[in-house]
Amino acid sequence: MFAKSAMTYEAVPLPSRPDVDDEASAREAEAFRARMSTRHSIRDFSDRPVPREVIETCLMTAGGAPSGANHQPWFFACVSDPALKARIREAAEKEEEAFYAGGGGDEWIKALEPLGTGVDKPHLTTAPWLIVIFAQRWGEFDDGSRYKNYYVPESVGIATGFLIAALHHAGLSTLTHTPNPMKFLNEVLGRPASEKPVMILTVGHAAEGATVPKASTIKKPLKDISGFW
Repeated sequence: MFAKSAMTYEAVPLPSRPDVDDEASAREAEAFRARMSTRHSIRDFSDRPVPREVIETCLMTAGGAPSGANHQPWFFACVSDPALKARIREAAEKEEEAFYAGGGGDEWIKALEPLGTGVDKPHLTTAPWLIVIFAQRWGEFDDGSRYKNYYVPESVGIATGFLIAALHHAGLSTLTHTPNPMKFLNEVLGRPASEKPVMILTVGHAAEGATVPKASTIKKPLKDISGFW
């Protein structure tokens, strides 16, 4: 929550950060690329517990992401309670039934075939954590008056990327899940109308013998995702 009295400009020194030469920069870039290349979305989760402290630290990384006007328009609802996870799974699978029954359209459903997705979502109750990511369409000052948030989808997307990278760096696996519609998550988690659920991020350890779809290992080469001018 922001205080109106703090909404003024003041320059402060750049917080400390390592000053590296080109060689070290290239080495660090390659090390991070190699680490992230081992990230895969999985659906086979273990029920092995993950300490809350690990989740909290990764959320702090996500909270440091850039955002429009620095409004940080996100909320991460972290769910470990089995009963609550069961409610979320039940509601999500209900939406998935409608989607796969034709609500998603033939083209979309056909595009998902190589990934082997379906109505059943056992990961929602097996994995130790569900992080439901909400986008905050507006916020409130300390006096209760509203303020508008800017570039909300972009800001939340960046923060989510930070979070997924942090969780992977901590040795955890994730799966992004976007049942459609997702309004039920506001009701289940008691979140206000100002927040729009964006996705459910399933978090935990991969189960022994976990697999991934072969199609998901095919990534576009650099020449197809970038250009230099």
